[in-house]
Amino acid sequence: MARMKFLCDADRCIECNACVTACKNEHEVPWGINRRRVVTINDGLPGERSVSMACMHCTDAPCAAVCPVQCFYTTADAVVLHNKDTCIGCGYCSYACPFGAPQYPQTANFGTRGKMDKCTYCSGGPEADLSAVEYQKYGANRLAEGKLPLCAEMCSTKALLAGDGDIIADIYRERVVTRGYGSGAWGWRTAYGESVSV
Repeated sequence: MARMKFLCDADRCIECNACVTACKNEHEVPWGINRRRVVTINDGLPGERSVSMACMHCTDAPCAAVCPVQCFYTTADAVVLHNKDTCIGCGYCSYACPFGAPQYPQTANFGTRGKMDKCTYCSGGPEADLSAVEYQKYGANRLAEGKLPLCAEMCSTKALLAGDGDIIADIYRERVVTRGYGSGAWGWRTAYGESVSV
């Protein structure tokens, strides 16, 4: 079975936010929630990079590890989902997630909370596939339709990739080799920005 993953190529992202808009529109995401957002590092400085962020569907998800009611579960495709009927809105998952994926919908004033919401990798929830109840709680189930997440499909520069993790890794590896980084792509120069005499 394929392990579904996201990968954002920061060298290609142009911060157009098409991925954010596509997600909001496809799933009718509640106000105050951004299942996907674009984060810019070193904004306006040399070396500026933008990265499209969402739930990374971790292999050993920290949100699932801290959930006191075990509302998080992993599908056969390695997509980390949660059950809104089980969720008690305690917020532990939002503290545990390094990507800020689980979020509270802003349903009322003065910090009122509700059930957590997060990226579903366009695969719905525990209800019957493509049902009205599933769409109301989790949004469109594009995986059940044989499609990939809309955020990746809408990316005009193909910076955001989604699909089988092995295929994504092959595509990214080919890009790195084509760019000509050679062995410096993941080496000391990239990590510390220093010149290394060979």
